[in-house]
Amino acid sequence: MTACLREMRWWDIDPVLELERELFPEDAWSPGMFWSELAHARGPQATRRYVVAEEAGRIVGYAGLAAAGEQGDVQTIAVSKDQWGTGLGARLLTDLLGHATAFECAEVLLEVRVDNTRAQKLYERFGFEPIGFRRGYYQPGNIDALVMRLTTTTDPANPAPSVRETENHHG
Repeated sequence: MTACLREMRWWDIDPVLELERELFPEDAWSPGMFWSELAHARGPQATRRYVVAEEAGRIVGYAGLAAAGEQGDVQTIAVSKDQWGTGLGARLLTDLLGHATAFECAEVLLEVRVDNTRAQKLYERFGFEPIGFRRGYYQPGNIDALVMRLTTTTDPANPAPSVRETENHHG
């Protein structure tokens, strides 16, 4: 069975929080953080995209993107451990990057733990390149974040930017 991707809604916050606490026990987002993000995810002035992956009525992944001007920022991507290696992280990232194009982002940034090489490889498969570090970004533990960027290009036949195609991809 393949997980179905759909827009995250307010009723998804509790199951998303369960997965968030399981995967990120040290620095899990609060309910208020998700409520705040979802408040900017709908309507003509939307600047956010949040998506969940649901399988057999269970949330098995989620992801979020914030857009400001020509810059997108991957806020979060999470995949339940029983879904690792299934390509779900790639599907979630593909959804976010499609919305970055719709938001007309010229570049997409993200932070990833320096010790999360699995996620870094996923991002690299999508064409993200390391551009710097944020020292002590992840707390507790004082773990550095690797900052990565994907630059989009504009196709002359289509005025909206499209994500650069590459062979290389997090989850």
